[in-house]
Amino acid sequence: MSKITILVGSVYGGAEELAETCESRLKAAGHEAQIFIDAELSDVLAADSKNWLIITSTTGAGDVPPNLENVFFTLKDTVPNLSETRYAVICMGDSSYVDTFCEAGKQFDEAMQESMAKRIIERLEIDACETMDTAEASEAWFSDYIAQL
Repeated sequence: MSKITILVGSVYGGAEELAETCESRLKAAGHEAQIFIDAELSDVLAADSKNWLIITSTTGAGDVPPNLENVFFTLKDTVPNLSETRYAVICMGDSSYVDTFCEAGKQFDEAMQESMAKRIIERLEIDACETMDTAEASEAWFSDYIAQL
């Protein structure tokens, strides 16, 4: 089974709650998972996981939440070779903010691509205008994600 690093960008706790749900789902499927909430990129790389799951809300004007900024900006600034890393992104946003809807997840997805990581499934965008139950909104996508691991 796989070892998965879960990176969380959360302002009010919604993404963190979803990360805990995903961690439980992964462990139930026989995988090893570790959540990083407020970490440095060096901490994430030291975990030596070849599978990353990024779960992030969007804040401000389409920004990455403060607790994930260190990882995001270091990734953008250093562009490490992550060609051996596979990843997936779940982003959360509010579609009433048309120009910045799920922007943090889109930016993280782009940064991973620039670092040569391999996306294993299309990004999931969860709209707070449509649902408040992120566990339910991610269930079908997550089943597909686990199948890709």
